[in-house]
Amino acid sequence: MTRCFGDGDPLYERYHDTEWGVPVRGDTELFERLSLEAFQSGLAWITILRKRPAFREVFAGFDPAAVARFDHDDVARLLGETRIVRNRAKIEAVVANARAVLELHAQGRTLTDLVWAHAPTPPRPRPVRPEDVPASTPESADLARTLKAAGFRFVGPTTAYATMQACGLVDDHLPGCTTLSR
Repeated sequence: MTRCFGDGDPLYERYHDTEWGVPVRGDTELFERLSLEAFQSGLAWITILRKRPAFREVFAGFDPAAVARFDHDDVARLLGETRIVRNRAKIEAVVANARAVLELHAQGRTLTDLVWAHAPTPPRPRPVRPEDVPASTPESADLARTLKAAGFRFVGPTTAYATMQACGLVDDHLPGCTTLSR
């Protein structure tokens, strides 16, 4: 094994080697990751990765202020956009989540602080085998509850955990992974 996942596809390899598990801070960046993880639900991550440039384009670079202004016409436009995953519930969730980010800001809070408050302390031990990687954890369940209480949608414990992995709150790289040798 050279990577935990992604060997054989240059796009997937680049994502694994340069992004997955690297700490992400910043509300726009976290909003994008959370949105993409929601779109991934029920699909292969490589599908979302291949569509990420189109997602970024049609969701205004995942700028929460811009996406929060999307209306019914924008949702209809996105449902007709063949370059992205066309799921009404997921599209509407991204718009609602952008509004929830702005509501956090109105309360003097940030998505960054909310998400990072759920990083395990002390950090969880790194998994040894693929079957040791959990689908969710108590921290991800708590993050999902906190996000839902703040008005976020499509953020269950599994999506929250995938976001935690992608954004470096947990380190699930397996022994022997090339990322560990950098």
